[in-house]
Amino acid sequence: MRESYYLSLISGQRKGVLSTLLRGGLQLAEPFYTLATSVRNRLFDSGVKKSYPVSVPVISVGNITTGGTGKTPTVAWLIKSLQQQNYKPAILSRGYRSLDGEENDEKRLLDQLCPSVPHIQNPNRVAGAEELIQQHQPDVIVLDDGFQHRHLQRDFNLVLIDALNPFGFNHLLPRGLLRESLHGLKRAQAVLITRCDQVSEERLKNIRQRIETYTNAPIYLSEFLPTGLVNAVGVKVTFEEMNSKRTCSFAGIGNPSGFRRTLSSVGLAVSDKRFQTFPDHHHYTAEDLNQIQTWATEQNAEALIVTRKDLVKLKVDKIGPFPLWAVDIELKIQSGQEELLKLIDDGRVAVDNLP
Repeated sequence: MRESYYLSLISGQRKGVLSTLLRGGLQLAEPFYTLATSVRNRLFDSGVKKSYPVSVPVISVGNITTGGTGKTPTVAWLIKSLQQQNYKPAILSRGYRSLDGEENDEKRLLDQLCPSVPHIQNPNRVAGAEELIQQHQPDVIVLDDGFQHRHLQRDFNLVLIDALNPFGFNHLLPRGLLRESLHGLKRAQAVLITRCDQVSEERLKNIRQRIETYTNAPIYLSEFLPTGLVNAVGVKVTFEEMNSKRTCSFAGIGNPSGFRRTLSSVGLAVSDKRFQTFPDHHHYTAEDLNQIQTWATEQNAEALIVTRKDLVKLKVDKIGPFPLWAVDIELKIQSGQEELLKLIDDGRVAVDNLP
């Protein structure tokens, strides 16, 4: 339950001869992954590998790195924005690390954030899209985490880049977190930088400049606003009500440092002793819960704080005697929201008007 060994290794935080050798081994494997992704993209770009259209527009929300950029709250924001414009959206995702063989944490959370919106998980995104259209007749499909999955033709690519770790430690997998070369950004119709409130203006300027070397797509800035705390049965409390209590926090997400900064911004515990991490998409076991209870007891905790992705997996409002709360967050576009929505809508309308 400590920070991921892998992340601390590839970030360079781990020092010593063994860590240096391991990073070297990962770097030797990196060119093979780079070659594979490059060849695959060229096959799609040249038309040798086909992208298959469906009868309704597809908007992809994706990223260039693995996990942790804030796709789930962004998809929720996009779905609500489309509904406010009187569209009937549906959600399509792969179902990575599904729970119970059916749903993963992202679907469970999106089902709560976007109630009554159809959501199908299928590794075959073309088949999943056709199933959505046949069963639910949406007029637009939002493809969650679809930037690299090019078999389903999309009409708009919104690419998220996390300001805290924008370029995956500047290496492709497995040496870094990049899923493909940054040259892939040329496929984006818009780029959304997330967690902009957690970095300096100078860092944002540098991130923008680097993005602009790979794409002419417009760049928008955003942040995730914490709005309060909620438990598994829907009870909500304010941060002020929790600030007087001694809390411990844990998370099994792709970017625990972003969550930790959010906790700090609302006055909740972030000390090393009172913050623990699990791997991304972790499935909590009874042994995990016993360990968490022991740890919280040792820290004299009065409550436990997690992400909503963790809460939908845990599905309890207490671990032992400790109340369990999750932080509610919402995406806020810092400027240009109407411009971004119009850009997305123009792409959708253009597809609708095709003969």
